[in-house]
Amino acid sequence: MKKKLDHLYTQYNQRQYVHPDPLEYLYHYDDIKDREIVGLIASSLAYGKVAQILKSVSNVLNIMGDSPFEYLSSTSESEISHHFHLFVHRFAKGGHLSALLIGIKHAIAEYESIYNCFMSGFKISDDTIVPALSVFSKNIIGTWDECRPGHLMPCPDKGSACKRLNLFLRWMVRCDDVDPGGWHGIPASKLIIPLDTHMFQIAAQLGLTIRKQANLKTAIEITNGYKRWAPDDPVRYDFALTRFGIRNDLAGNNALFLKLGV
Repeated sequence: MKKKLDHLYTQYNQRQYVHPDPLEYLYHYDDIKDREIVGLIASSLAYGKVAQILKSVSNVLNIMGDSPFEYLSSTSESEISHHFHLFVHRFAKGGHLSALLIGIKHAIAEYESIYNCFMSGFKISDDTIVPALSVFSKNIIGTWDECRPGHLMPCPDKGSACKRLNLFLRWMVRCDDVDPGGWHGIPASKLIIPLDTHMFQIAAQLGLTIRKQANLKTAIEITNGYKRWAPDDPVRYDFALTRFGIRNDLAGNNALFLKLGV
């Protein structure tokens, strides 16, 4: 199985298979302080039809201009709320997005970057990034009552698989032909698989879980399963495996399962 997975990784973990994926927006930002903001926005909106995801992310970034970091650093909270008051992305409204951006703005003001904010809760002795993710989520959500980012910023304390946050961490921590990286000091071995419908089905077919709910416990169980084949980088295969459920030209998960022999 490891040979088959590594072959899939070599064949499909390439830039040519990224589109359509919100990850592609990160490639336009060389400055890590911009890229991490773009990554958090893009991953937070990564649900629903992919065409709408790309449209929503593009609309947000167009308003923020060439440097999202400079935009958040220099734009007041009331201006942010005004700029995005008409925003809609499925269940997310302008208030949710504004709260997320204001939360990021507060984190930058206190920690100088999203990376520093995340690392404030990270301990190398932790088995996974979950404890740090919990601290990070609470820092972004904040303590103000006027607005909340809602589902755009989940918290692992409530048992959520935090698929989109774990996707964000994969983008920022790993560095290969697809994931641009930029966050140093976090071992890839501590990442959690971004658990969506495609990955849940694939993991079940591979015998990595028999659980019925796609929650945090299931995500951790599946991640531990992938550690059999990639102990230092358990989310290594995520991009290549999930392409089959996203790109029509790869003929779907049935084609994937044939390649894996399961």
